[in-house]
Amino acid sequence: MSNQTSVTEFLLLGVTDIQELNPILFVIFFTIYFVNITGNGAILMIVILDPRLHSPMYFFLGNLACLDICFSTVTLPKMLQNLLSTNKAISFLGCITQLHFFHFLGSTEAMLLPVMAFDRFVAICRPLHYSVIMNHQLCIHMTVTIWTVGFFHALLHSVMTSRLSFCGPNHVHHFFCDIKPLLDLACGNTELNLWLLNTVTGTIALTPFFLTFLSYFYIITYLFLKTRSCSMLHKALSTCASHFMVVVLLYVPVLFTYIRPASGSSLDQDRIIAIMYSVVTPALNPLIYTLRNKEVRSALNRKVRRWL
Repeated sequence: MSNQTSVTEFLLLGVTDIQELNPILFVIFFTIYFVNITGNGAILMIVILDPRLHSPMYFFLGNLACLDICFSTVTLPKMLQNLLSTNKAISFLGCITQLHFFHFLGSTEAMLLPVMAFDRFVAICRPLHYSVIMNHQLCIHMTVTIWTVGFFHALLHSVMTSRLSFCGPNHVHHFFCDIKPLLDLACGNTELNLWLLNTVTGTIALTPFFLTFLSYFYIITYLFLKTRSCSMLHKALSTCASHFMVVVLLYVPVLFTYIRPASGSSLDQDRIIAIMYSVVTPALNPLIYTLRNKEVRSALNRKVRRWL
């Protein structure tokens, strides 16, 4: 690695160039991070401790909460540090490590959402066979598979990016090390890296997106053809509303960032979109699930009453 680049560290330029805003942004992002850790930590704890939530739906919800905590932790602590510090440097190895875990956890979450949609499809459209189809072994296998695929997807990008030559400048126009900003700094040909980003990451993003909405299409079609009742359809879909909101909040900004051509991208636009899916969305997920899910609310209330 040292033979291929003269850059030993990068400087993360952060969220904004207006230094006076940094203390305000620190308070805002620290609050969001606190909400994320507290909310997702509470969901994870409830799912583990409450026997009534030991079902496939909440097993996957626990995985989502864990991913949201880790996903934000990859970028937010370093961003908070840089907001209050004049030294915004990150080592070459630290930058590549951050890139790896960001794409590892992000792609794993993207693949978890269609698995959660499939779980809802089986629960609504095949209720009598639900316990047989969504057995413990299948849930474990699906979870291990998506975590493994996410890891190797990120490993591909981190290895390919680390092999590029960086001969200066070393100013990353972002608040974390992502592929696109680093490719802008690379010396030499980056066509293969861009092709991998558009093809592999595009597939990782689009395929789960398609499968998720395919599950909802089958749910709506099944209920409409079987019951022909709008009230029944509304009642069934209300159980999927939380998951659907999470899907929209994650996929829309991710697709906008990674699917569009690099030539049409704006640095400020990319930073704003990245804040949405890496900072805001993970903090909103526990609020969405606790506000809309009666079982999670009941489990939290029981635990709070017991502690008090």
